[in-house]
Amino acid sequence: MWRQAEVRTDRRRRGTFGTRISVVAPIGLIVIVAFSLMVVAVIKSAERADEVARQHDRQLFDNAIVSQRERVLRELESVTVVPGAIRRTRLMSEPDWVHLRIGLWLKTFFDHDMVFVVDTDDQFSYALLGRTSEDPASVAHLKPDLAPVIAQIRERAAPDETLRSEAADPLTGLARPRRAARLQTFMGRPAVVAAVAATNADVAHAAHTAPLVISVKFIDAWMLAEISSRAELANLHNLEGDFLLNGEAVLHLKDGTGEPIARFRWTPKRPGAEIVRNVLPFLGLAFAGFTLLAALTLRYIRRAAARIAEGEDRLRHLAMHDPLSGLPNRAYFGERLAAAIARVRARGGLAAVLSIDLDHFKDINDTLGHHVGDALIRAVAQRIGQVLRAEDLVARLGGDEFAVIATDVADAAALDSMAGRIIGTLRAPFVIMNHTLVIGASVGIATIDEHSVEAADVMRRADVALYRAKNDGRNQACIYDADMDAGLRQTRQIEIDLREAIASDGLAVAYQPVVNASGERTVAVEALCRWYHPQRGEITPGEFIPIAERSELIIPLGEWVLRRACLEARDWADLTLAVNVSPLQFRRPDFVETIERALAETGFDPHRLELELTESTLLGNVANAENAMHRLKARGVRLALDDFGTGYSSLLYLRRYPFDKIKIDRSFVRAIDAAADAASIVHAVVSLGRGLGMKVTAEGVENAEQHLFLRAAGVHSMQGFRFGHPEPAAAITARLAREAPQPRRTARAAG
Repeated sequence: MWRQAEVRTDRRRRGTFGTRISVVAPIGLIVIVAFSLMVVAVIKSAERADEVARQHDRQLFDNAIVSQRERVLRELESVTVVPGAIRRTRLMSEPDWVHLRIGLWLKTFFDHDMVFVVDTDDQFSYALLGRTSEDPASVAHLKPDLAPVIAQIRERAAPDETLRSEAADPLTGLARPRRAARLQTFMGRPAVVAAVAATNADVAHAAHTAPLVISVKFIDAWMLAEISSRAELANLHNLEGDFLLNGEAVLHLKDGTGEPIARFRWTPKRPGAEIVRNVLPFLGLAFAGFTLLAALTLRYIRRAAARIAEGEDRLRHLAMHDPLSGLPNRAYFGERLAAAIARVRARGGLAAVLSIDLDHFKDINDTLGHHVGDALIRAVAQRIGQVLRAEDLVARLGGDEFAVIATDVADAAALDSMAGRIIGTLRAPFVIMNHTLVIGASVGIATIDEHSVEAADVMRRADVALYRAKNDGRNQACIYDADMDAGLRQTRQIEIDLREAIASDGLAVAYQPVVNASGERTVAVEALCRWYHPQRGEITPGEFIPIAERSELIIPLGEWVLRRACLEARDWADLTLAVNVSPLQFRRPDFVETIERALAETGFDPHRLELELTESTLLGNVANAENAMHRLKARGVRLALDDFGTGYSSLLYLRRYPFDKIKIDRSFVRAIDAAADAASIVHAVVSLGRGLGMKVTAEGVENAEQHLFLRAAGVHSMQGFRFGHPEPAAAITARLAREAPQPRRTARAAG
């Protein structure tokens, strides 16, 4: 009985155990499988998260390399495609200038490692390795490494993925110099190799005949440190061999053909490890673990997506904004302009584009340096933004060019008011690095209505209006109308005709007498250019001189006037010849040589030559101006400060520069009769000139009252319509003959 009972009990136990096993085993198996799947899911999710982070890091690295390549190209273009650089790289007549303003400039300010200049035959004419200028022949072995980018510029090879060489700006259609940049191995090291054709934008199609400026910037530890900081890539370094520390990964850098050129190691972010650390302690609690895992995964995904979105926003901001001023750049401005045109078409209303160009910015940039120019650009951007409405967009298009998109404009009067505020705020003096700068601005306005078609056409109209504003005297605004196109064509035709007139001696020189204090004797003449066009008749200097200055024809025009005046005035014994000098002429490095050559070729006595300079000619050009003036003085040439009193630093100029004469501006002479302060100023200038041992000449004397006042004030000589209008050389010769003393007649002896 007991035995049977024991057996039955044992059977029940085994049955119960078996039942438990049969129930628990599937549950346990399910739990184990569930846990295993959960662990696998966690591990896979962690690995995937790590892979996403690595891919994100790789994308950031690729974008940073592209940004570096584009920046190298922009830096190279900024010092290459300027008139001085284009001419000097083509002629290579001033290797020291090329070394200083191109080679050392790129090395010092942009940290480029090597700079080369290649002539039209693809031969090296300049080479900078490090900070040292090398013999071009000694670097001939580097030519194969530069051959791909040279071939691209010369249009001998099809562009690969890394080359960029646009013939025109994709938004505005404006021509630009041919350029190219590529990633490649250079001297066994990864580098960005960039090249720009040294030619003007309007002849970009001739890049195959232009010299090339080529820059090499190695992807070295400094560049990797910058990329690591900006892209948040931890421990980014070159990979030597195959040795990797724990947790590090490899980045491959490839050239445009897909061939690897370098490998880098970095420590990628591992968000998956964080997930595993947070989930593992809760795996014993199945439901809680699953919930926690889901929550952590979701949170990670959100954070990863937020980081990716933030990175994309940051990269877009960098791509669409000007790094110097912080304003939107040309690309962003083009997008907003297209949107504004579409909005006006759809909803009606009126919008406008205001094209803003700073006056005299180039003079400041060239004389005081790019660091002052950059600081001025930032100050200008701040001022423009302060006078605009919140809904208006201001952008920097490049150089000293700004533009504004004004939406929901009431009428043309509102546009004039907006432009007036911009001009007014920019005319106020700037204090930049202890320099007081006065620039001003010109504004061209193009309206946008439902008939506007393309953004490029709107910008062209704004530029035409801007050209008219500058042509009409600067510091003003013009709204585009159809007549301006005809005016622009006429101005361009005058420029073409003037160039031809200079080359074919189609101009003339008139001479205005300068008399002594009594007005009885001519002591000097001022040479003035005159142009009698065969079809248009007389074109006044006020019309063609500004065109010559904008097109830089003033340089050959000034040389032509000097030579012609020296030839025609050569036989006017003891008569001083005064010739005006433009700022562009005076700032040329070969200005003194040009004067000496003209004197030698014409045989004119240098002691009779007087060069008239204005204060703007000397602005910021202290050392070079002083050296040039002392060289001219050593030859016997005299110097006069013209339009005295109209600038803002005349006294400094009188102390520092060796002037022989001061010319009182005609505005003070004209105001003598009406304003007492003008008379006081004249007395003060005469006293100042005499105290400094300088002669004083008054311009614009037109009546006897002015003559008597100036004579009593002690002016040495005078010039104006009272004493004679500008006349041809023959009339001056006749005038001198009339003034010559007549020999006495002796009485005949009587009977």
